[in-house]
Amino acid sequence: MAANAVLTGSKFAAGLLGHSHALTADAVESMADIVSSIIVWRGLIVAAAPADPEHPYGHGKAEPLAAASVAIMLLFASAAIVLRSALELLQHRETPRAFTLCILIAVIAIKEFLYRFVSREAGTVQSIALFADAWHHRSDAITSLAAALGITLALFGGPKLAFADDAAAILAGAIIAWNGWRLLRPALNELMDAAPDSTLVSDIRAAASAVPGVDAVEKCIVRKMGFQYFVDMHVEVGPRLSVQEGHQIAHNVKNKVREAVPSVYDVLVHVEPSGQSGGPE
Repeated sequence: MAANAVLTGSKFAAGLLGHSHALTADAVESMADIVSSIIVWRGLIVAAAPADPEHPYGHGKAEPLAAASVAIMLLFASAAIVLRSALELLQHRETPRAFTLCILIAVIAIKEFLYRFVSREAGTVQSIALFADAWHHRSDAITSLAAALGITLALFGGPKLAFADDAAAILAGAIIAWNGWRLLRPALNELMDAAPDSTLVSDIRAAASAVPGVDAVEKCIVRKMGFQYFVDMHVEVGPRLSVQEGHQIAHNVKNKVREAVPSVYDVLVHVEPSGQSGGPE
């Protein structure tokens, strides 16, 4: 947030003094980065809060909500950038100043570093909110690169190509919109309890199947809640086992799955007699 605050002020000043609409639009993107980082920060704090009587499954949905909020901000920012640049595209305007290129080169380097740093942390904790925030940094780097190309064309082409600065801003806005939609989809999927990656489900099934006494895993439904997963599972056991034996196998399945896949928080195991699955539940 501190880095974005410095970049926002620098780009606004350089954009106004250097007559660059693309750089000014880029400053708006950096300002949105500050807000999105605050949203993600608070979303992660809420998501990490333990379960309570009002939220027995925890507060994990705050994490995809934060990611969706950031993605929607990207879409609104892109619309504002494209609209403003399109209105000014054919108007007479001054050629951007050469020093704005130096600002943009520094911005691109800083933003790419921030993207890599945040993206690495997002992968560590498997957070779509952090990953959305990382791509907010990458989109800022992309808009800065587009602005640099537009300013370069305007500088070398003179007044005839002064419009290249606004054209670059429109291109950058389109790229931001694409990234916004790309980030919004997984957040909405998680809010709708979409199935996770098939590899994760296969690992959970394999762990449960390896438990002694489990004849087969009939059903395995997995949903993500923040940083953790909840599993509902039907396992088949010998039809002549006692209730106590079936209960113990269910506990063993739960412990084995959580041991094999640490991101699984809880496993609800329904025990069925072998060869009689598919009937009324």
